[in-house]
Amino acid sequence: MSDEFPNVYPYSCEEARSQNQLSLWRESHRENIACKNAIEEAIRRNFDGMHLESDCAQNVINQYGFNRVQWVLANTVQQKDWDGRFSRDNKAWAKSVFIPPDKNRLTDHNLEYVVESHPAVLDGFVNQYRRAYQAQELSGPAQCEPQQSGGMGGMKLE
Repeated sequence: MSDEFPNVYPYSCEEARSQNQLSLWRESHRENIACKNAIEEAIRRNFDGMHLESDCAQNVINQYGFNRVQWVLANTVQQKDWDGRFSRDNKAWAKSVFIPPDKNRLTDHNLEYVVESHPAVLDGFVNQYRRAYQAQELSGPAQCEPQQSGGMGGMKLE
């Protein structure tokens, strides 16, 4: 992948404010929401009611990069951990990605980029993402995209 993808800001809005990096957080948050919308649209266009097209996740990865797609998918599965339609493997993968709590008294910012596609279909999308990542035969996201501050979590498929 190239350096064309904006970095994922790995801290909360509150932390960004305290570090005078609110503009970086806002840009990343807007990209997270755009990526969420792209995932929902890709699923709408590539799910025929029975099957998800095999390149569905790859098209979103090409548009937003591995790091951003990982961040949005991991956040989504973490927020919906109660939902039994996500596989145990995908739940474990999502938990391995640290997404900081990002709420204040008015809103939970992490909820703003939760993918709302059907969980069983979204689970298939997560599987496609993880396979695409694994196919890169890389040891970490830093080899897919420019180095970013903060940990992004492991991605090993079992």
